[in-house]
Amino acid sequence: MSLKNIIIGRPIETAKEKEERLSKFLGLPVFASDALSSVAYGPEEIFLGLALGGTALLYYSVPVAMAIVLLVAIVATSYFQTIHAYPSGGGAFIVAKENLGTYPGLVSGAALLIDYVLTVAVSISSGIAAITSAFPRLYGHRVALGVFAVLLIMVINLRGVRESGKLIAAPVYIFIASMFVLLVYGLFKYFFYPETHAQVHVAVQASTGAL
Repeated sequence: MSLKNIIIGRPIETAKEKEERLSKFLGLPVFASDALSSVAYGPEEIFLGLALGGTALLYYSVPVAMAIVLLVAIVATSYFQTIHAYPSGGGAFIVAKENLGTYPGLVSGAALLIDYVLTVAVSISSGIAAITSAFPRLYGHRVALGVFAVLLIMVINLRGVRESGKLIAAPVYIFIASMFVLLVYGLFKYFFYPETHAQVHVAVQASTGAL
């Protein structure tokens, strides 16, 4: 067995490509990882942007959150319609080309390529920032860690849809579970320990003043 086959697996025969299907349990980590990864760094960046204008602008965090929820609902509805209209598979390029024409399809495809590059760059940068924040000794190696993470994701994807689904399922579901735990804990503290609100308010004022 060659080194290539060890790293990315053996090539799949064309006749067996139809067997490379994912269950719903494995499909969620593969196809929803883009949206889920935004949860890790999106809210933080929104709060930082609002905090630059002072604590008064933090009031707009709720309307911004509602706008994001509306956007996600629109995207989810669009995906739902696309899946039923193209049961055999149809990405943004195919849908745009067949319904709007060749040039809109090319624009959609180009936008996806840019989005993929930015998603990998921002997600990995955010992840490495979180790791080096928890382990400051690794801060000097953040570039090497980022390159390693990109190569690791590349190898996982080259192994095929089914293999990548199995490899990333555990981290994705652990992340989803941790988000639910965080929400439950935050709501519990909010309703049963209201005295912490004042402490958070003072901390926010101090941090925005430093900014």
